[in-house]
Amino acid sequence: MRSFVISDDSDTLLAMRIAGIDGVMARERSEILKAVDMAVADEGIGILIITETASKKIPERISAVKLSAKRPLIVEIPSRKGSIKPPDYITSYIRDSIGIKI
Repeated sequence: MRSFVISDDSDTLLAMRIAGIDGVMARERSEILKAVDMAVADEGIGILIITETASKKIPERISAVKLSAKRPLIVEIPSRKGSIKPPDYITSYIRDSIGIKI
């Protein structure tokens, strides 16, 4: 199984390619949907890496793949501009999920 990246940022895509991960540039919603569908259909792809800003454009498709498909594992990463999630994202996620405040 190999990894594949979908990025809406050329610098992030270049960094992943330098690390040996193949991928595509997709900025428009239709391009991102097409790239995700292609990655899901390719049985050789085990990990799909997608930038947060790209996944934000197709949240319903990302959720559908995460909930129903056995593969690929979808990992959202920040682009070179940083994360779009709030700084306490993990803490609030844990608190909301299991009710523990850390």
